[in-house]
Amino acid sequence: MTTTEHSPTAAGSGASASQVFRATHSATDTAGEVSAERVDDVARALLRAVHEVIREKNVTYSEFQAAKQWLMDVGEGGEWPLLLDVFVEHVIEDVAARTQNGSVGSIQGPYYLPEQRRVDSPATLPARPDEKGEPLVLAGRVVDLDGNGVGGAELDVWHADDQGYYSGFAPDIPEGNLRAVVVADEAGWFEINTVRPAPYQIPTDGPTGNLIAAAGWHAWRPAHLHLFVQAPGYRRITTQLYFAGGDWLDSDVAEATKPELVLDPQPGEDGRLHSTYDFVLEPAS
Repeated sequence: MTTTEHSPTAAGSGASASQVFRATHSATDTAGEVSAERVDDVARALLRAVHEVIREKNVTYSEFQAAKQWLMDVGEGGEWPLLLDVFVEHVIEDVAARTQNGSVGSIQGPYYLPEQRRVDSPATLPARPDEKGEPLVLAGRVVDLDGNGVGGAELDVWHADDQGYYSGFAPDIPEGNLRAVVVADEAGWFEINTVRPAPYQIPTDGPTGNLIAAAGWHAWRPAHLHLFVQAPGYRRITTQLYFAGGDWLDSDVAEATKPELVLDPQPGEDGRLHSTYDFVLEPAS
C-alpha cells in the first residue's frame, strides 16, 4: 500500500472530502426529482429562518459583514463538507429516520472513501504491521425484519486510528488503512478484527475552527466505527458505533451519538476486546 499525500489540516481534509463527494455525487443526481414548488418552499423557509434570527438577535452590519466573509472563507477553504457533516447532517438523518425501520442510523461524516478492499468474514481490516491500539473484535449478524439472516450482506467499515487520524486524510498513513468491505457469510454472520479507534478533534485551523473558537465550543468527536450495511433489495444503513464510557460521548460536536449505538466491549481470554452488534435491514422502497 502507498502512503497518502494529504495533510491533516482543515484545507487538506476539506479538499479530500470535496473530491470524494464530487466523485460519488452528481449535481444532476436529484435535479430532475425536485420540483420548482419544492425548491421554492424550502428556500423560502430557510431564508425566513435566517431573517428571523437577524431580527431576534439584532444582528449588526459589522456582524453581517463578518458572517459574509466567514462564508466566503468556508467555500474558498473547501470546508463545506466538514461544516455541513458536523453541524447539519445529524438533523437530516433524524428526519430520514422518521420513515425508516430496521437498525438505528447515524451520520456518514466526511471521511468515507469508496472502492475499498473486499474481504470475507471473519475479516481483519487492512492495517500497518505495527498498528497501535487495543485489538477489537466486532461480531454479529445481519438479518431482515423477520430475523432471517441476510447472506452475503456487505459491511463497509472505516475508522480512525489510535491517534484519531483517517487514512486518505492524513500523511504517512497507507491507503486503505483500517478500511474494508466485509462480506457476511451465507447466514448473515460477520466478524471484524481491528483496533479500537481514538476520539479525534475535527480540523480547527480553518474557518470551521474559527467559528468553534469564537463560540467557545469544543471540537471533539467520541471514538467510533463507521459502517454502511447493505444487501441487494434492502435499504442501506449508514451508522456509527461508539464505546461506553468514552470521552465526549455525551457532548459530541456533531451531535450524532445515540444510546442504541453504544458498544460495551469486554476483554476476552485472547487479550482482545470483544463486542457484538446485530444489524436489521428493511426492504428497499
